[in-house]
Amino acid sequence: MTDTVKLEIVTPAGTVYSDDVETVALPTITGQIGVYPQHVPLITQMVPGEMIVRKDGRDLFIATGEGLIEVTARRVAILTDLAVPADRIDEAKAEEARQRAEARLREKLSTEEVAAVNASLARSLAQLRVKRRRRM
Repeated sequence: MTDTVKLEIVTPAGTVYSDDVETVALPTITGQIGVYPQHVPLITQMVPGEMIVRKDGRDLFIATGEGLIEVTARRVAILTDLAVPADRIDEAKAEEARQRAEARLREKLSTEEVAAVNASLARSLAQLRVKRRRRM
């Protein structure tokens, strides 16, 4: 039997994914990392990008937002503001959100507003990259 690690992904809307997986690749502030069973304990920050989950020899691609990652030998727990599987990304809505964010950045905004708009833009771009790379 193949050794696995329990992957749990939680967003403000609830649990997005909870299952035993072979591996998971995650976008972090220090670059993409791969997590396998028996990984050393780790806590790090996740950035918008693409998560690749391998289960039963198949890959699942998920667009992610910002969040926190906790890794133990048997578990990967992720708290994030966005986790959308590639096949459920609405490319038109993500493109609309990207355009709105870019338009807002041309306005006179406070520092806090710029940070919020940049975060929104990063989430939209992550979804578009995943969807366009994984045409489904």
